[in-house]
Amino acid sequence: MKFSRYLMMGLTLVFLALVLAACGSETAVPDTSAVDLNAETTVVPVEGGTYTDVSAAGLAVMLENKDFPLINVHIPYAGDIEGTDTNIPFDQIAQNLDQLPAEKDAQIVIYCRSGSMSGISARELVKLGYTNVWNLDGGMNAWQAAGNELVNNQ
Repeated sequence: MKFSRYLMMGLTLVFLALVLAACGSETAVPDTSAVDLNAETTVVPVEGGTYTDVSAAGLAVMLENKDFPLINVHIPYAGDIEGTDTNIPFDQIAQNLDQLPAEKDAQIVIYCRSGSMSGISARELVKLGYTNVWNLDGGMNAWQAAGNELVNNQ
């Protein structure tokens, strides 16, 4: 009799633990309130100037008051960060300047899946005279690793 009572208590505790775990399984929204944007960026010198690498946490802060075009340059399409304005293939950035701000000092933020393609695009934009180019360091992989989601805009 004692054994069955302990068994029932044990099963009850396991059930409660599962219920509590399920309640806490919602996707957490990363808290960006304490993120120092300066600590989340690195200036990258390249031929013709510089561009800025920004971490996923830094981009999340920037997106709270978005006032820049956010451009996905990854091919093939693998999803978007919420708020993406357009998709331009990384190897066609120079042929699509009409989709970018006319002012060469306007902030532009680009990203790809890993950061490789957007790094190529960032260097190309700097060569073309753009002076306020930002690149998501680590791309969508870093974005997701930081707990953020991608959306499918296609």
